[in-house]
Amino acid sequence: MATYTVEFVKSAEKEFLRLPKKHRDRFAEALKLLSLSPYSELLKIKKLKGTENVYRIRVGEYRLIYEVKRKRLIVLVIKVGHRSDVYRTSK
Repeated sequence: MATYTVEFVKSAEKEFLRLPKKHRDRFAEALKLLSLSPYSELLKIKKLKGTENVYRIRVGEYRLIYEVKRKRLIVLVIKVGHRSDVYRTSK
C-alpha cells in the first residue's frame, strides 16, 4: 500500500499553527492516518459538495479541508479553521 505525502498550502499551515494545542495535536494524529488512507472511515471524513476530490475532517468546532491528488499521492491541506469561517473561502 502506497503512502501519501501530506502538504500544506502556506496559508493553511499558518492557520494550523494558530490552533489551540489540543486541536492541533488531534489534527496531527488525523494527518498521520490520512497519509495511510485519505479516505479513512475512522476519521468520519465527508466529501464537500460541488467539489472534486475535496474533503473535510472535523475536530470539535474546527475543520480541516484537504484535496487528494491521487496521481501524485499527495494530500494537500487547503484550509484549517473554526467551522463558522472555514467554508467561506474554500468553495
